[in-house]
Order: sequence, then C-alpha cells, then structure tokens
Amino acid sequence: MAASTASRLSPPRPTASSPYPRPPPRLSRFSSLRAAKMEAVLSIGTHVIPHPRKVETGGEDAFFVGGDGGGVFAIADGVSGWAEKNVNPALFSREVMANSSTFLKDEEASNDPQILLMKAHAATSSIGSATVIIAMLEKTGTLKIASVGDCGLKIIRKGQVMFSTYPQEHYFDCPYQISSEAIGQTYKDALVCTVNLMEGDMIVSGSDGFFDNIFDQEILAVISESPGIDEAAKGLAELARKHSVDVRFDSPYSIEARSRGFDVPWWKKLLGAKLTGGKMDDITVIVAQVKTVAVPDDEGTGVEQEKGVEQVTVAATASAEQNE
Repeated sequence: MAASTASRLSPPRPTASSPYPRPPPRLSRFSSLRAAKMEAVLSIGTHVIPHPRKVETGGEDAFFVGGDGGGVFAIADGVSGWAEKNVNPALFSREVMANSSTFLKDEEASNDPQILLMKAHAATSSIGSATVIIAMLEKTGTLKIASVGDCGLKIIRKGQVMFSTYPQEHYFDCPYQISSEAIGQTYKDALVCTVNLMEGDMIVSGSDGFFDNIFDQEILAVISESPGIDEAAKGLAELARKHSVDVRFDSPYSIEARSRGFDVPWWKKLLGAKLTGGKMDDITVIVAQVKTVAVPDDEGTGVEQEKGVEQVTVAATASAEQNE
C-alpha cells in the first residue's frame, strides 16, 4: 500500500493588522498533521470445533496467531492415521505450531512463511505428520502464503471470492503432509504464493474439515451477515459442523468423491441413490480483515507505541463457549 505524507503547516506571514509575526501553531505529537505512513494490519477471529468423537482430547488441529498487528497466522491439521500406530496425532501438529510461533522472532523466518515452515518442521521432535498453511501480511499489504496439503485460504473482496489456494494431494483423501519420517514432504514442496491486498479485504482460512463441508456461497453469506470477525469465524465453523454430520447434505467432499469414482453400489444407483453427506472432522476457522493504520515516521511516538504487543496462541482444545 502506498505511503502517504500529510502536509506540514507553514507559519502565517505578518500582515498590516498584525505588527508582530504570530508563532507557528503547536502540533500535538498525535496530530494528523504529523508526517505519517500507512501500514496494513490484520484483525483476526478464530474458532475451533473438534471432531465429535475427539471433543475430550481437543481434536488434532492446532493454530497460532502472532506478529505485529496479528499479521501472521497458521493452521496445522494432524493426520489421524497415526492413531492406528498408538501415536497421538495432535502432538505433531501442536508442536509444529508452537515452534512456528517461537521462530517468528528469527529475522529470516519472520519475513518468509516457507522459511518459517522449514525451521518449525526441523525443530519438531514429535512423531506424526500434518498438513500446514502459514500466511504473513507485510506492512505494505502483500500477503505471503506457504501451504503443504489441504488446509486452505480464500480472499474475499467486495462480496466475491477473488483468490483461493488449492489442495496438494497424492491421491483422493491423501494430501501432501510434512512428517517426522523422511518419506514425507518438506518446505520445498510447499505451494508458495503472494497476493496484494486492499483495506477491507477478508481472509478466510481453515483446515480441510472446514472446506470439505461448506461452499463458497455459504462463506460469503455468513461473512456478509456477521457483525464482526469473531462472529464470522464462529458462524462459519458451526455451519461446517452442522453439514459434517448431515448424511443427506451434498457436501463439497461428497461431490469430489463421486467425481473421483467413489459412489454407492451400482444397484443403489439404479434406485436413484448417490453418495452424499458431510465429512466429520476437526474444524478450524480463521477469519481476518485487512485494515490500515497511520504510523508516524518519527520513531518512539505515542501512536507508534499503540501498535500493540504480539499475541501468540496455540490452540489445542476448543473452549466450552465454542461448543455451546
């Protein structure tokens, strides 16, 4: 986003009716007349709903929000197949997110989501694997994204989806994933992209449990009807959860399954039946809105100090309020 500079007032010239020059106006350190630049920040809301059978353990999704102005967020979805080997799938995803928040302090990683993913993965000692998406908003308004697997992200502008990431997979229902094993993917396999954002743009990101159970038009409707980002995140997660347990809902997941050749037996097709239903899973939703703030060029001013303190959250369980 282009920086703007406010003009400075010049002291008025003396006139005949004013024999003595008047002093220049005194400007407050917070005055809008002070030279300033515009910076992009994110206002972020989150909501997590675990799989119905994993409520007590909090599910296997994890996320964090951090950086200046909440400008960085990430989601990791632990691969549930590890439970068959008596491994808790949540441990890997949670550690990757915890390491990601820690490495935000690293100058190189703080400016590149792919490097942040590399360092967080390398520092993770838990056994398991996960799909991951990391997004960073630069102060100029450029969003950087690095994604491995099927966690997703959409950008909404003026009521329309203007950008979407797409899942990476080996085959249907087997996404790319970073892993504790050498056979998994790494940061080098990440889908990397940048998008120039505008003030007011909305970002909706989530685990596959969210995008498998909701359509774009439903996302747009909930966003437009929500009074704020917290309400939007909650509304989206709850709608996806409702669809996930509805065996008659023709979900994005069931439509994709049929297109890949997975369907009911032929004799049921003769009766007009087809594969339908949502996909029960952990559901994590992050909704962010792009805003701009004026920051004085002069360092150390009060306005600059009001930018806020970094907040980092690693979510392992949904709160009671989120499940009401």
